[in-house]
Amino acid sequence: MPSEGVSVTALITSNLGNIPLLSRGKVRDLYAIGDALLLVATDRISAFDHVLATGIPGKGKILTQISLFWFDLLSDIVPNHVITAKVREFPAALQPFHEQLEGRSMLVKRANMFPVECVARGHLAGSGWKDYQRTGAVCGIALPTGLEDGSRLPEPLFTPATKSQDGAHDENISYAEIEARIGAAEAAELRRLTLAIYAKAAAHAESRGLILADTKFEFGTVGGKIILADEVLTPDSSRFWDAGAWKPGGAQPSFDKQFVRDYLESIRWNKQAPAPGLPQDVAERTRDKYLEAFHRLTGRHLT
Repeated sequence: MPSEGVSVTALITSNLGNIPLLSRGKVRDLYAIGDALLLVATDRISAFDHVLATGIPGKGKILTQISLFWFDLLSDIVPNHVITAKVREFPAALQPFHEQLEGRSMLVKRANMFPVECVARGHLAGSGWKDYQRTGAVCGIALPTGLEDGSRLPEPLFTPATKSQDGAHDENISYAEIEARIGAAEAAELRRLTLAIYAKAAAHAESRGLILADTKFEFGTVGGKIILADEVLTPDSSRFWDAGAWKPGGAQPSFDKQFVRDYLESIRWNKQAPAPGLPQDVAERTRDKYLEAFHRLTGRHLT
């Protein structure tokens, strides 16, 4: 069982004393640090839109390090919101929390966020597959007949979605709707950036024996310039498949919380609060899958 750089116990909730807490999401806690923000990736894990009672030890560190890898790799396409992820460079008020923050936090720029999720799809999966089954299209984009669950698309698609504010499902919207929400020029630039990032990320993943089936990005503006924000290309926001095992015609094994979903289905949880906890073996197998994704994508060991 991998243990490198991974906590024995899970950090479910960060506690930074008097540092102003702005919000707690499904995974990340957000703090105000003067003109900047502090993103802390906890070890919480969600499934079926509920945060579970059990965390995945080290998950927040793995996700943060994957995001930092991608932010660096993609910096020639679009700037990002990272100021620093080195805790020793954080403001003095954060130094007493060094142990809690190490490896799982980023000091970032405040951005005016666009109210949309920018989704790129290279394969049919998830809500895209369901949409195709119903309509023969994804987000209003007509596709050839005869595609299967997991099929490679003729070309990558930009399929925006609404950004849920209450933990509910994001809803796919058409390109015309995103134009109406943010303006034609901004919509065109977000589509261009999304597809450019996807192309580079998918090529890198392919070089590592992985398929990037789909992913979602969040963008904002700082000083009128568009930047990439939040997390990027982690197993929480992206479907990565083993290229050698890819076989269209059904759901593909992925580098994410599939063990968690399978367990919750096996106990016939009604998907209503309160969410159950996880057995140790399910938590460990899930952590190992996240670690494997980190290794495969970055070629590094977690420190």
